Amino acid sequence: MNKLLFCMLVVAFNFYATNLYPQENNRPTGTNNAIDNNIFYHTIERGQTVYSIAIMYGVSEETLYQLNPESRQIIKVGDKLRIPQKASTVTVATAQEDHGYLFHTIQPKETLYSLSIRYNVSAEAIAEANPGLSVATFLIGKNIRIPLSVVAEELERKEKSVITRNIEYKVERRETLYRISRKFNISSDELIAKNPELKNGVKAGMILTIPIKEEEPAPQKTTAVQERDANALLSASVKMDKPDTIKVVLLLPFMTEDVIPSSNTSRFVEYYEGLLLAIDSLRSKGVSIHLTVRDCGYDTKKLNEILKESALKNAHLIIGAVENEQIAPVAAFSQKNGIKYVIPFTSKNDDVLSNAYVFQVNTPHSYLYAKASQAAYSMFFDYNIIFVETNDKDDKLDFIRIFKQELQQRNVAYKDLLYGGENFYANLEKQMRRDKRNVIIPTSSALEALNKIRSPLRTLVESNPDIIVNLFGYPVWQTYVRECLEDFFILNTYIYTYFYADNMSPDVAGFYSKYKMWYSKTPANTFPKYGLLGFDTGMFFLDAIYHYGLNFEANLSRIDYKSLQTGFRFYRVNNWGGFINTNLFIVHYNKNNYRIVRHELKP
Repeated sequence: MNKLLFCMLVVAFNFYATNLYPQENNRPTGTNNAIDNNIFYHTIERGQTVYSIAIMYGVSEETLYQLNPESRQIIKVGDKLRIPQKASTVTVATAQEDHGYLFHTIQPKETLYSLSIRYNVSAEAIAEANPGLSVATFLIGKNIRIPLSVVAEELERKEKSVITRNIEYKVERRETLYRISRKFNISSDELIAKNPELKNGVKAGMILTIPIKEEEPAPQKTTAVQERDANALLSASVKMDKPDTIKVVLLLPFMTEDVIPSSNTSRFVEYYEGLLLAIDSLRSKGVSIHLTVRDCGYDTKKLNEILKESALKNAHLIIGAVENEQIAPVAAFSQKNGIKYVIPFTSKNDDVLSNAYVFQVNTPHSYLYAKASQAAYSMFFDYNIIFVETNDKDDKLDFIRIFKQELQQRNVAYKDLLYGGENFYANLEKQMRRDKRNVIIPTSSALEALNKIRSPLRTLVESNPDIIVNLFGYPVWQTYVRECLEDFFILNTYIYTYFYADNMSPDVAGFYSKYKMWYSKTPANTFPKYGLLGFDTGMFFLDAIYHYGLNFEANLSRIDYKSLQTGFRFYRVNNWGGFINTNLFIVHYNKNNYRIVRHELKP
């Protein structure tokens, strides 16, 4: 039964995953992206919110609501939002004062070359402004940035070369060396160098050699060759720049100068210790790594001084910083200096939406819920789906809303059941189906909510062998195993999560053994474990640089790291932004064999 369920899950998920980040190929409705109306269109993808879309394009949420009134209630994958150009006019000067870019929605038959002609900007400049642009992403309905700061005059200047041409000039009466120099815009020294006789004075009737500097256009390619070369940029191979020694900088708030360290200090120390184990593991395989560690505190005072150090500017990879006020300057620093930057902790940072060098490890909730909802649909679309409202804290209303929206769009029925104390068992039994499987989904992730429903559910299952029940829940449920493990098995439970460590696996056991040998302690009993997070982060990114160079993002689809706890499936948020981790695990507490199995859902 379990194998059949997961075969169905994999097949269904792969089938529907084509909609996870839709590659829109339909012409936007309404007015096309055009200079004369300052409006373009954004096709909504899974996980995006009005807030994230507004940040992406540098406008306010309220502006989007005004242009798209229906978005106040709901936005749907595949729908299009009207977006105003942030520049109020399309003059180069205005765009530079604002933020230097216009956004363009790709239309049918457009090419990179045709856009370079339309906006009078080189194809190379457009490609540079959109690091994620390729044959796979230059699609109808997708948006790209047009860098208006690169004006036509600059391009023309770069295409010309300066030559010197000599002409003869007959000196007129009353002319002086100074007047002749100004007349031809050359220095008197240059004039004398070409005409040594001028050392004896200027005389009327003299025939002088005048060096004239002028720009001569370089030989021009034919239009056909220009078009071919421009469009070829989309399929150009990325240079594999492999450093001899990978230089890594770790920024964490160790609070070494504080009298009373923060209660979080031990977690970050453990992250550092896990990273060291990853570096040791890679060094044993011949990878040369130089690690610089800095205590950045919790504000920007220390950080601003650290960012002035040469070690930072010469780094290949920066990991760390905790608070958003710290992350922003580090992200700006990484972008300015072309350094990959890994944000390992927070999921609530916006720099990834506009900075191509940022990798955000913790999945933003909107993306996590969207992917979890799709996975749940793929697993339970033919089940009797029952949502149980317990009115407890830690409600997951955003996830429930997204999941219900997924079901509604696919015409899948579900039921809502309010927890009613003593009447709950009877009400639950009435909602059960005997002709199909049943799945119970509480709307709160709190232990209190789980405690309310698990005993009645277990009693119902044990009293009615003809009723097949599954329980579906949340990442935090991993912390309840001490109280609920047996019930998880009895109720054949599934949870979605972005992290899970199988303590019985040889690899995880090996990490714990080595950790204890190195540090004479065991990792703290937290979820997720920071030591494992540091190890996974180091192994993934450092090994990626070792195998694929500093531009490893071009080979993300080829990296298949088997994580101990945190998986990595990075997705570029747009053609000019960075990467968020969209990895998702489904953890199954298998009723048949009392084993816990982690399944990684791949796109």
